[in-house]
Amino acid sequence: MLKGIDPLITPDLLKVLAEMGHGDEIVVADANFTAASLAAGKPLLHLAGAGVARAVHAITSLFPLEQEVPAVAYMQVSHQEAGWRSALQQQVLQELIEPGFVLESQCEAVERFAFYERVKQAYAIVLTGELQPYGNFILKKGVICEPLAG
Repeated sequence: MLKGIDPLITPDLLKVLAEMGHGDEIVVADANFTAASLAAGKPLLHLAGAGVARAVHAITSLFPLEQEVPAVAYMQVSHQEAGWRSALQQQVLQELIEPGFVLESQCEAVERFAFYERVKQAYAIVLTGELQPYGNFILKKGVICEPLAG
C-alpha cells in the first residue's frame, strides 16, 4: 500500500497509468464487455470486485483528463433516443463534471460498434465487475503541468 493512492489501484494499473502519455486513452468497461478480444496487444487489467463508477473514481484520482478536446466517451445505449443515458452513465458523468474534471461538452456518446473500433486504439482496458449493460467509458489522458512562463 502507498499513501494517497486509492486502494483499488493495483500495482499493474498504477504502472499503466504512469506509462500513458498525453492523449492516450484507457477503457473502463463493464463485466460483459468483449475485453479479451479487443485487448489484443494491450494491457487488460481486472477489477472484478469493483463497479465502473468506483473504478473511474479511483483512476481519475491520479489521472488528469484532457482539457482541449472531448475527454470522456461512453457507449450509447442501443434502441434509445439520442441523448438518453443510463443511471450508471448519468452517475459517472456527474462525478466527473461536478468537481470540474471535465465540461459536459467534453463528454460524448459513441454508437456501440464505433465504440468497439475506438477501443482498438486505446492504450489499455480495465474490466470491472459492473453488471449494468452499456457501462463502458473511454477516458483520454491530459497533462499535469506548471503554467507557461511568458
